Amino acid sequence: MKKVYAGQIKDRDIVKDCFLVREKITAMARNGKPYLTIKLMDRTGEVDGRVWDRVEEISGCFEKNDFVQVQGKASLYLGKMQLVIQNLKKVDDSQVDLADYLPVAERSTEDMLAELHAQVASLQTPCLRELMNLFMADENFMRGYTSAPAAKAIHHVYLGGLLDHSLSVGRLVDDVCRHYPAVNRDLLLTGALLHDIGKVAELCYERAFGYTDEGKLLGHITIGFQMLDGKLAQLPDFPSDLAVLLKHLLLSHHGQYEFGSPKRPKTLEATILNYLDDLDSKINGIQTHIEKEPDNEEPWTGYHRIYDRYFYKSSQAGVGRESEATVPPSTSKASLASAPEAEKASQTTGAKQRRQPGERRKGFNFTLGDQLRGKNLDLFTADEREDS
Repeated sequence: MKKVYAGQIKDRDIVKDCFLVREKITAMARNGKPYLTIKLMDRTGEVDGRVWDRVEEISGCFEKNDFVQVQGKASLYLGKMQLVIQNLKKVDDSQVDLADYLPVAERSTEDMLAELHAQVASLQTPCLRELMNLFMADENFMRGYTSAPAAKAIHHVYLGGLLDHSLSVGRLVDDVCRHYPAVNRDLLLTGALLHDIGKVAELCYERAFGYTDEGKLLGHITIGFQMLDGKLAQLPDFPSDLAVLLKHLLLSHHGQYEFGSPKRPKTLEATILNYLDDLDSKINGIQTHIEKEPDNEEPWTGYHRIYDRYFYKSSQAGVGRESEATVPPSTSKASLASAPEAEKASQTTGAKQRRQPGERRKGFNFTLGDQLRGKNLDLFTADEREDS
Protein backbone atom coordinates (compact mmCIF):
# COMPACT_ATOMS: atom_id res chain seq x y z
CA MET A 1 0.00 0.00 0.00
CA LYS A 2 1.35 3.41 -0.98
CA LYS A 3 2.20 5.66 1.97
CA VAL A 4 4.18 8.61 0.59
CA TYR A 5 2.81 10.70 -2.28
CA ALA A 6 4.80 13.09 -4.46
CA GLY A 7 2.72 16.07 -3.39
CA GLN A 8 3.47 15.39 0.30
CA ILE A 9 7.27 15.23 0.11
CA LYS A 10 9.07 17.87 2.17
CA ASP A 11 12.64 19.10 2.19
CA ARG A 12 15.05 16.62 3.87
CA ASP A 13 12.43 13.82 4.00
CA ILE A 14 13.74 10.28 3.70
CA VAL A 15 11.49 8.69 1.08
CA LYS A 16 10.95 4.98 0.52
CA ASP A 17 7.94 4.22 -1.65
CA CYS A 18 6.71 3.22 -5.09
CA PHE A 19 6.29 5.61 -8.04
CA LEU A 20 5.55 5.44 -11.76
CA VAL A 21 8.43 6.43 -14.05
CA ARG A 22 7.22 9.08 -16.52
CA GLU A 23 10.64 9.99 -17.92
CA LYS A 24 14.10 8.45 -17.85
CA ILE A 25 17.10 10.37 -19.21
CA THR A 26 20.81 9.62 -18.95
CA ALA A 27 23.06 12.68 -19.10
CA MET A 28 26.70 13.62 -18.54
CA ALA A 29 27.89 15.77 -15.67
CA ARG A 30 30.61 18.40 -16.07
CA ASN A 31 33.18 16.04 -14.57
CA GLY A 32 32.46 13.53 -17.33
CA LYS A 33 30.53 11.08 -15.14
CA PRO A 34 27.04 9.92 -16.21
CA TYR A 35 23.99 10.58 -14.08
CA LEU A 36 20.34 9.63 -14.36
CA THR A 37 17.34 11.95 -14.33
CA ILE A 38 13.99 10.32 -13.54
CA LYS A 39 10.56 11.91 -13.50
CA LEU A 40 8.55 10.08 -10.82
CA MET A 41 4.79 10.48 -10.59
CA ASP A 42 1.71 9.45 -8.72
CA ARG A 43 -1.84 10.77 -8.56
CA THR A 44 -0.78 13.86 -6.56
CA GLY A 45 1.89 15.08 -8.96
CA GLU A 46 5.52 14.59 -9.93
CA VAL A 47 8.95 14.79 -8.34
CA ASP A 48 12.34 14.78 -10.06
CA GLY A 49 14.79 12.04 -9.12
CA ARG A 50 18.57 12.05 -9.56
CA VAL A 51 20.89 9.04 -9.51
CA TRP A 52 24.56 10.01 -9.14
CA ASP A 53 26.13 6.67 -8.16
CA ARG A 54 25.86 3.17 -9.67
CA VAL A 55 24.14 4.78 -12.67
CA GLU A 56 24.59 1.91 -15.14
CA GLU A 57 23.54 -0.71 -12.59
CA ILE A 58 20.36 1.14 -11.57
CA SER A 59 19.49 2.25 -15.11
CA GLY A 60 19.57 -1.34 -16.34
CA CYS A 61 16.89 -2.59 -13.99
CA PHE A 62 13.93 -0.48 -15.16
CA GLU A 63 12.46 1.46 -18.09
CA LYS A 64 10.06 4.34 -18.69
CA ASN A 65 6.47 3.53 -17.60
CA ASP A 66 7.68 0.96 -15.05
CA PHE A 67 6.69 1.05 -11.40
CA VAL A 68 9.75 1.38 -9.17
CA GLN A 69 10.47 1.31 -5.45
CA VAL A 70 12.87 4.14 -4.65
CA GLN A 71 14.81 5.10 -1.57
CA GLY A 72 16.32 8.55 -1.32
CA LYS A 73 16.53 11.91 0.39
CA ALA A 74 14.44 14.92 -0.64
CA SER A 75 16.01 18.33 -1.11
CA LEU A 76 14.78 21.66 -2.40
CA TYR A 77 16.82 22.71 -5.44
CA LEU A 78 16.10 26.02 -7.21
CA GLY A 79 12.67 26.08 -5.60
CA LYS A 80 11.77 22.60 -6.82
CA MET A 81 11.63 19.35 -4.85
CA GLN A 82 14.14 16.70 -5.87
CA LEU A 83 14.96 13.17 -4.72
CA VAL A 84 18.58 12.04 -4.57
CA ILE A 85 18.11 8.30 -5.05
CA GLN A 86 20.38 5.75 -3.38
CA ASN A 87 18.45 2.58 -4.24
CA LEU A 88 15.85 1.64 -6.83
CA LYS A 89 14.18 -1.59 -7.93
CA LYS A 90 11.39 -2.45 -10.35
CA VAL A 91 7.99 -3.41 -8.94
CA ASP A 92 5.64 -5.83 -10.68
CA ASP A 93 2.35 -4.34 -11.94
CA SER A 94 0.34 -6.84 -9.91
CA GLN A 95 1.62 -5.25 -6.69
CA VAL A 96 0.26 -1.75 -7.35
CA ASP A 97 -3.11 -0.05 -7.54
CA LEU A 98 -3.13 2.11 -10.69
CA ALA A 99 -5.48 4.58 -9.01
CA ASP A 100 -2.60 5.59 -6.72
CA TYR A 101 -0.43 6.68 -9.64
CA LEU A 102 -2.60 8.50 -12.16
CA PRO A 103 -4.46 11.72 -11.32
CA VAL A 104 -8.24 11.46 -11.56
CA ALA A 105 -11.05 13.99 -11.88
CA GLU A 106 -12.45 15.38 -8.66
CA ARG A 107 -15.96 14.61 -9.90
CA SER A 108 -17.06 11.00 -10.12
CA THR A 109 -17.67 9.41 -13.50
CA GLU A 110 -21.30 8.81 -12.54
CA ASP A 111 -21.80 12.50 -11.76
CA MET A 112 -20.26 13.61 -15.05
CA LEU A 113 -22.26 11.05 -17.03
CA ALA A 114 -25.47 12.31 -15.44
CA GLU A 115 -24.61 15.84 -16.56
CA LEU A 116 -23.75 14.59 -20.06
CA HIS A 117 -27.14 12.91 -20.40
CA ALA A 118 -28.84 16.08 -19.13
CA GLN A 119 -27.01 18.27 -21.65
CA VAL A 120 -27.87 15.90 -24.51
CA ALA A 121 -31.52 15.70 -23.38
CA SER A 122 -31.70 19.51 -23.52
CA LEU A 123 -31.04 19.53 -27.28
CA GLN A 124 -34.17 20.67 -29.10
CA THR A 125 -32.98 19.56 -32.55
CA PRO A 126 -33.96 15.88 -32.95
CA CYS A 127 -31.18 14.91 -35.38
CA LEU A 128 -28.46 16.38 -33.12
CA ARG A 129 -29.89 14.60 -30.11
CA GLU A 130 -30.01 11.37 -32.15
CA LEU A 131 -26.37 11.83 -33.14
CA MET A 132 -25.27 12.31 -29.54
CA ASN A 133 -27.29 9.27 -28.42
CA LEU A 134 -25.48 7.27 -31.10
CA PHE A 135 -22.13 8.26 -29.63
CA MET A 136 -23.30 7.48 -26.08
CA ALA A 137 -24.51 4.04 -27.15
CA ASP A 138 -21.01 3.18 -28.40
CA GLU A 139 -19.42 1.37 -25.45
CA ASN A 140 -15.87 1.49 -26.82
CA PHE A 141 -16.12 5.23 -27.45
CA MET A 142 -17.64 5.97 -24.05
CA ARG A 143 -14.94 3.95 -22.31
CA GLY A 144 -12.36 6.34 -23.74
CA TYR A 145 -14.52 9.46 -23.50
CA THR A 146 -14.99 8.99 -19.75
CA SER A 147 -11.39 7.95 -19.04
CA ALA A 148 -9.09 10.00 -21.26
CA PRO A 149 -7.36 13.17 -20.08
CA ALA A 150 -8.00 16.31 -22.11
CA ALA A 151 -4.28 16.82 -22.78
CA LYS A 152 -0.86 15.41 -22.00
CA ALA A 153 0.45 18.32 -19.97
CA ILE A 154 -1.43 21.63 -20.30
CA HIS A 155 -5.00 21.36 -19.00
CA HIS A 156 -7.38 18.81 -17.47
CA VAL A 157 -4.44 16.39 -17.18
CA TYR A 158 -6.19 13.60 -15.31
CA LEU A 159 -8.34 10.57 -15.98
CA GLY A 160 -11.78 11.86 -16.89
CA GLY A 161 -10.33 15.22 -17.94
CA LEU A 162 -11.70 15.00 -21.48
CA LEU A 163 -15.29 14.59 -20.31
CA ASP A 164 -14.82 17.19 -17.57
CA HIS A 165 -13.50 19.73 -20.10
CA SER A 166 -16.23 18.98 -22.66
CA LEU A 167 -18.98 19.42 -20.07
CA SER A 168 -17.41 22.65 -18.85
CA VAL A 169 -17.38 24.08 -22.36
CA GLY A 170 -21.00 22.92 -22.67
CA ARG A 171 -21.96 24.94 -19.59
CA LEU A 172 -20.19 27.97 -21.03
CA VAL A 173 -22.26 27.54 -24.18
CA ASP A 174 -25.43 28.10 -22.19
CA ASP A 175 -23.95 31.23 -20.59
CA VAL A 176 -23.05 32.66 -24.00
CA CYS A 177 -26.38 31.77 -25.57
CA ARG A 178 -28.27 33.60 -22.83
CA HIS A 179 -26.23 36.68 -23.69
CA TYR A 180 -26.46 36.22 -27.48
CA PRO A 181 -29.88 34.70 -28.29
CA ALA A 182 -29.14 34.59 -32.05
CA VAL A 183 -26.56 31.83 -31.59
CA ASN A 184 -27.60 28.32 -32.66
CA ARG A 185 -27.40 26.81 -29.18
CA ASP A 186 -28.00 23.18 -30.21
CA LEU A 187 -25.30 23.25 -32.87
CA LEU A 188 -22.81 24.95 -30.55
CA LEU A 189 -23.54 22.60 -27.63
CA THR A 190 -23.11 19.53 -29.84
CA GLY A 191 -19.82 20.95 -31.08
CA ALA A 192 -18.71 21.57 -27.49
CA LEU A 193 -19.36 17.94 -26.53
CA LEU A 194 -17.68 16.53 -29.65
CA HIS A 195 -14.86 18.96 -30.44
CA ASP A 196 -12.14 16.89 -28.70
CA ILE A 197 -13.46 13.34 -29.22
CA GLY A 198 -10.37 12.44 -31.25
CA LYS A 199 -8.36 12.50 -28.03
CA VAL A 200 -9.76 9.10 -27.04
CA ALA A 201 -7.41 7.69 -29.71
CA GLU A 202 -4.76 10.45 -29.82
CA LEU A 203 -3.67 10.00 -26.22
CA CYS A 204 -2.53 6.94 -24.29
CA TYR A 205 -3.44 6.94 -20.62
CA GLU A 206 -3.04 3.41 -19.27
CA ARG A 207 0.25 4.53 -17.71
CA ALA A 208 1.96 7.93 -17.91
CA PHE A 209 0.04 10.19 -20.29
CA GLY A 210 1.45 10.41 -23.81
CA TYR A 211 0.61 10.19 -27.50
CA THR A 212 -0.26 7.09 -29.50
CA ASP A 213 1.30 6.48 -32.91
CA GLU A 214 -2.06 7.40 -34.48
CA GLY A 215 -2.14 10.56 -32.39
CA LYS A 216 1.30 11.64 -33.48
CA LEU A 217 0.62 10.90 -37.15
CA LEU A 218 -2.92 12.27 -37.46
CA GLY A 219 -3.79 14.41 -34.42
CA HIS A 220 -7.09 14.58 -32.56
CA ILE A 221 -8.78 16.97 -35.01
CA THR A 222 -8.39 14.57 -37.93
CA ILE A 223 -9.28 11.55 -35.80
CA GLY A 224 -12.34 13.31 -34.38
CA PHE A 225 -13.50 14.34 -37.86
CA GLN A 226 -13.30 10.71 -38.99
CA MET A 227 -15.24 9.55 -35.95
CA LEU A 228 -17.96 12.14 -36.55
CA ASP A 229 -18.15 11.28 -40.24
CA GLY A 230 -18.58 7.60 -39.36
CA LYS A 231 -21.49 8.29 -37.02
CA LEU A 232 -23.17 10.65 -39.51
CA ALA A 233 -23.01 7.86 -42.12
CA GLN A 234 -25.29 5.85 -39.82
CA LEU A 235 -27.91 8.63 -39.97
CA PRO A 236 -28.93 8.89 -43.64
CA ASP A 237 -31.63 11.48 -42.88
CA PHE A 238 -29.24 13.86 -41.11
CA PRO A 239 -29.44 17.27 -42.90
CA SER A 240 -26.35 17.67 -45.08
CA ASP A 241 -26.04 21.42 -44.45
CA LEU A 242 -26.12 20.89 -40.67
CA ALA A 243 -23.53 18.11 -41.01
CA VAL A 244 -21.18 20.52 -42.79
CA LEU A 245 -21.60 23.15 -40.06
CA LEU A 246 -20.93 20.57 -37.35
CA LYS A 247 -17.83 19.25 -39.12
CA HIS A 248 -16.59 22.82 -39.47
CA LEU A 249 -16.79 23.22 -35.69
CA LEU A 250 -14.40 20.30 -35.18
CA LEU A 251 -12.02 21.36 -37.96
CA SER A 252 -11.73 24.98 -36.81
CA HIS A 253 -11.83 24.82 -33.01
CA HIS A 254 -8.09 25.56 -32.66
CA GLY A 255 -8.68 28.86 -34.39
CA GLN A 256 -5.52 29.37 -36.44
CA TYR A 257 -3.47 27.37 -38.92
CA GLU A 258 -0.33 27.72 -36.80
CA PHE A 259 -2.19 26.11 -33.89
CA GLY A 260 -2.98 22.99 -35.93
CA SER A 261 -6.42 24.04 -37.14
CA PRO A 262 -7.14 22.81 -40.72
CA LYS A 263 -9.68 25.62 -41.10
CA ARG A 264 -10.18 28.93 -39.34
CA PRO A 265 -13.62 29.62 -37.77
CA LYS A 266 -15.98 30.98 -40.40
CA THR A 267 -19.30 30.82 -38.57
CA LEU A 268 -20.52 32.53 -35.43
CA GLU A 269 -20.76 29.23 -33.58
CA ALA A 270 -17.27 28.12 -34.68
CA THR A 271 -15.79 31.42 -33.50
CA ILE A 272 -17.47 31.08 -30.10
CA LEU A 273 -16.37 27.44 -29.71
CA ASN A 274 -12.76 28.41 -30.43
CA TYR A 275 -12.81 31.05 -27.69
CA LEU A 276 -14.69 28.92 -25.14
CA ASP A 277 -12.35 25.97 -25.64
CA ASP A 278 -9.34 28.26 -25.26
CA LEU A 279 -10.83 29.97 -22.19
CA ASP A 280 -11.66 26.77 -20.35
CA SER A 281 -8.30 25.15 -21.07
CA LYS A 282 -6.30 28.22 -19.99
CA ILE A 283 -8.23 28.70 -16.75
CA ASN A 284 -7.80 25.07 -15.79
CA GLY A 285 -4.12 25.13 -16.75
CA ILE A 286 -3.38 28.24 -14.69
CA GLN A 287 -5.36 27.00 -11.68
CA THR A 288 -3.54 23.66 -11.81
CA HIS A 289 -0.18 25.45 -11.96
CA ILE A 290 -1.07 27.50 -8.88
CA GLU A 291 -2.34 24.46 -6.96
CA LYS A 292 0.91 22.57 -7.61
CA GLU A 293 2.71 24.80 -5.10
CA PRO A 294 0.77 24.43 -1.82
CA ASP A 295 3.92 25.00 0.25
CA ASN A 296 5.02 28.09 -1.64
CA GLU A 297 3.98 31.06 0.49
CA GLU A 298 5.23 33.59 -2.06
CA PRO A 299 2.54 35.64 -3.84
CA TRP A 300 3.89 34.52 -7.23
CA THR A 301 4.04 31.03 -8.70
CA GLY A 302 7.09 29.43 -10.20
CA TYR A 303 7.80 29.95 -13.90
CA HIS A 304 5.43 28.26 -16.34
CA ARG A 305 7.39 27.15 -19.40
CA ILE A 306 4.48 26.88 -21.85
CA TYR A 307 2.77 30.10 -20.78
CA ASP A 308 6.18 31.81 -20.52
CA ARG A 309 5.37 33.72 -17.33
CA TYR A 310 4.86 33.68 -13.60
CA PHE A 311 1.34 34.02 -12.16
CA TYR A 312 0.21 36.21 -9.28
CA LYS A 313 -1.61 33.98 -6.79
CA SER A 314 -3.21 36.70 -4.64
CA SER A 315 -5.13 38.48 -7.39
CA GLN A 316 -8.47 37.75 -5.67
CA ALA A 317 -7.49 39.36 -2.38
CA GLY A 318 -10.11 41.84 -1.24
CA VAL A 319 -12.57 41.12 -4.04
CA GLY A 320 -16.19 41.42 -2.93
CA ARG A 321 -15.47 42.90 0.48
CA GLU A 322 -17.33 46.10 -0.13
CA SER A 323 -21.08 46.16 -0.50
CA GLU A 324 -22.33 47.48 -3.82
CA ALA A 325 -24.61 49.79 -1.90
CA THR A 326 -21.75 51.38 0.03
CA VAL A 327 -20.97 54.95 -0.97
CA PRO A 328 -17.21 55.69 -1.00
CA PRO A 329 -16.18 58.00 1.92
CA SER A 330 -15.15 60.76 -0.48
CA THR A 331 -18.65 60.91 -2.01
CA SER A 332 -20.82 63.52 -0.27
CA LYS A 333 -24.60 63.89 -0.26
CA ALA A 334 -24.19 67.18 -2.08
CA SER A 335 -22.28 65.58 -4.93
CA LEU A 336 -24.90 62.85 -5.20
CA ALA A 337 -27.67 65.42 -5.28
CA SER A 338 -25.93 67.38 -8.04
CA ALA A 339 -25.58 64.32 -10.27
CA PRO A 340 -28.63 65.11 -12.45
CA GLU A 341 -27.27 68.61 -13.12
CA ALA A 342 -23.87 67.17 -13.99
CA GLU A 343 -25.50 64.73 -16.37
CA LYS A 344 -27.37 67.56 -18.09
CA ALA A 345 -24.14 69.55 -18.42
CA SER A 346 -22.44 66.52 -19.91
CA GLN A 347 -25.23 66.07 -22.45
CA THR A 348 -25.05 69.78 -23.39
CA THR A 349 -21.29 69.60 -23.85
CA GLY A 350 -21.65 66.42 -25.90
CA ALA A 351 -24.19 68.16 -28.15
CA LYS A 352 -21.80 71.04 -28.77
CA GLN A 353 -18.98 68.65 -29.63
CA ARG A 354 -21.02 66.40 -31.91
CA ARG A 355 -19.01 65.61 -35.07
CA GLN A 356 -20.22 65.80 -38.62
CA PRO A 357 -20.82 62.47 -40.43
CA GLY A 358 -17.53 60.87 -41.46
CA GLU A 359 -15.46 63.19 -39.25
CA ARG A 360 -13.04 61.44 -36.83
CA ARG A 361 -12.25 62.70 -33.39
CA LYS A 362 -8.68 63.98 -33.31
CA GLY A 363 -6.22 61.77 -31.43
CA PHE A 364 -8.46 58.66 -31.39
CA ASN A 365 -8.58 55.56 -33.61
CA PHE A 366 -12.21 55.25 -34.58
CA THR A 367 -12.44 51.55 -35.46
CA LEU A 368 -11.38 48.38 -33.69
CA GLY A 369 -9.21 47.57 -36.70
CA ASP A 370 -7.37 50.89 -36.28
CA GLN A 371 -6.78 50.20 -32.61
CA LEU A 372 -5.45 46.68 -33.18
CA ARG A 373 -3.42 47.36 -36.33
CA GLY A 374 0.20 46.32 -35.86
CA LYS A 375 -0.35 44.76 -32.46
CA ASN A 376 0.59 41.16 -31.61
CA LEU A 377 -2.36 39.62 -29.81
CA ASP A 378 -0.86 36.16 -29.20
CA LEU A 379 -1.08 35.79 -25.42
CA PHE A 380 0.38 32.31 -25.30
CA THR A 381 2.85 30.27 -27.29
CA ALA A 382 2.01 27.92 -30.14
CA ASP A 383 3.31 25.00 -28.03
CA GLU A 384 0.22 25.24 -25.89
CA ARG A 385 -2.11 24.64 -28.83
CA GLU A 386 -0.45 21.35 -29.65
CA ASP A 387 -1.65 20.08 -26.30
CA SER A 388 -5.06 21.77 -26.08
